Amino acid sequence: MKTLILIRHAKSSWNDAVLNDFERSLNARGLSDAPIMGERLNQRLANANQPLDALLCSSAQRADQTAHLLAASLGFPTDRIDWHRELYLANPQTMLSIIQALPNNITTAALVAHNPGISELAEKLTGERFGDVPTCAVISIELPIDDWLDAGNWADLIDYDYPKR
Repeated sequence: MKTLILIRHAKSSWNDAVLNDFERSLNARGLSDAPIMGERLNQRLANANQPLDALLCSSAQRADQTAHLLAASLGFPTDRIDWHRELYLANPQTMLSIIQALPNNITTAALVAHNPGISELAEKLTGERFGDVPTCAVISIELPIDDWLDAGNWADLIDYDYPKR
């Protein structure tokens, strides 16, 4: 059994018209929401006696900041965050290919990326309708697999949390 946690980056700022989309950083709400969501995820993982083994992240500025804030709340070493440029605005299949490449000694992995890919991947894996998941949403799913290569067919929704819940 594997656990996958899909996380949409926290709320970002549109205030600096000079920055391109990749370089946009978190706004005040995003800087506030990410640690809170990290604490809530940390509590859920602790209650399940389930440590986070891997944290994969888009290398876009807003995703990077989100991952660092989540890692701090989770007690996850930031030098173990695994950045992937190809997760920037990735489609579900690209995200899935990165997930399928995980080593099998990883039981619980989190992926911080962007919409619409996060929403679409969650829907593809669980069969649930999420629509446009809010920023900093955390979708935890359980995959009935032993090998990450088998990810992609079906998963069970464990938890769907978001800042205003």
